[in-house]
Amino acid sequence: MNRAVNRAVGRGLRILLAVCLLALVPGCTSDTPDPLVVLGPWTGKEGKAFEAALNRLDDGTGRTYTYEGTRSLRETLVSQLEADAPPDVAILNSIGELTEYARRDKLKPLVEEAAERAYAPWAPTLLVDNKRRTYWVPLKVDLKSLVWSKEGTSSDDPTWCVGLASQATSGWPGTDWIEDILLHQAGPDVYEKWATSRLSWRDPAVRRAWTTWAGLLGDRSPKSIERSLTTSYEGTPGPDEPLGLLASPGFDCTHEHQSAFIRYVYTGDDVRVEPSARFLGGSAEYRDAYEVAGDMAAVFSDDPAAQELVERLSSPAGRERWQAEADPAVRPLFPNTTGLPPTTPANPVEQEIDGLLNSRARTLCFDASDVMPPELRDAFHRAVLEFFRDPAEKHLASLLRQLETVRAQVDEESADDRSFRPPEDICA
Repeated sequence: MNRAVNRAVGRGLRILLAVCLLALVPGCTSDTPDPLVVLGPWTGKEGKAFEAALNRLDDGTGRTYTYEGTRSLRETLVSQLEADAPPDVAILNSIGELTEYARRDKLKPLVEEAAERAYAPWAPTLLVDNKRRTYWVPLKVDLKSLVWSKEGTSSDDPTWCVGLASQATSGWPGTDWIEDILLHQAGPDVYEKWATSRLSWRDPAVRRAWTTWAGLLGDRSPKSIERSLTTSYEGTPGPDEPLGLLASPGFDCTHEHQSAFIRYVYTGDDVRVEPSARFLGGSAEYRDAYEVAGDMAAVFSDDPAAQELVERLSSPAGRERWQAEADPAVRPLFPNTTGLPPTTPANPVEQEIDGLLNSRARTLCFDASDVMPPELRDAFHRAVLEFFRDPAEKHLASLLRQLETVRAQVDEESADDRSFRPPEDICA
């Protein structure tokens, strides 16, 4: 008897649910819209701070937001697009990927309020369907071209820490080295042509950047090479968070070439930061040029609320909330542009980075590999890992020839208006 009653109740519930889904019964449908989904790269403390700021953005709009943070951002987004279930807003650090999505009609051009905050070099406009429009806006930025070292150590003869592992994107700490060296040796014009596929990988300036890196690293034992290839850019794990390469066991090194974001593992007062230019064998003419990166928000949804969310996130009020929610070590950095809140440095390291970004940098160039089409960027990552293991001239010539083949193939396909053509203005 009980089983019969249960079956009857179950059938009744299923029928009622079906009727509700068909909107045949008043009151079955809800007036509350689904939460907007935001896909982004931040996890851990960074992710919690961003999610907390996101939850405070309601301001009476009645919309709620769901944040999905992942270290495998490209893979996650590609799978969602293939399933025709993209997020409403995605936050990416690759101009190359964003350009690809814009040319395939996956992105929606930004409304004017958000587009006004798309400052160079983080968000160049794109020509799509014979219209020049803005498709993304930076939410936070990072200064590269930095060297970290232990307080009290001399910078005259540095021993370099190198950790190249990073899940699916291993190798990018090495591409950062080569990009930074090329920028300071050859200057922003050559850097820009190379990053946007208008300069051959076999150009002498490009080759020199690779060989300079090998020379700076010096002789390394097979054991140290293997350790660098298998150790995370964050260093070895500590009790609460990674130790950073400068403090990791087994790394007898004094200096590290890394972006400003790494400050979250160096929270004490025993580490200093300085511009990388003087370490790279570059020209004094390009000393005040810096490589930068960023995390850019783009709209994948037709929902007008997604456009409004990007406008709120990029507004002064949104950024103030984000800073207020974040621990000092992971607070987002913003350049001093009109209408944005000034950053109050939390410590001497952040003060130095803020001063370089907003006062002393004369030229800012976006991360070259993050401008390249994804196929070429990934090939660059792999080539760096191979070169690190074997920097012989003959091996380098082979690697550069392979990269040039990939570049030429992408360039040949660019005759199609829907194929990848990178923006050209990546230095400002």
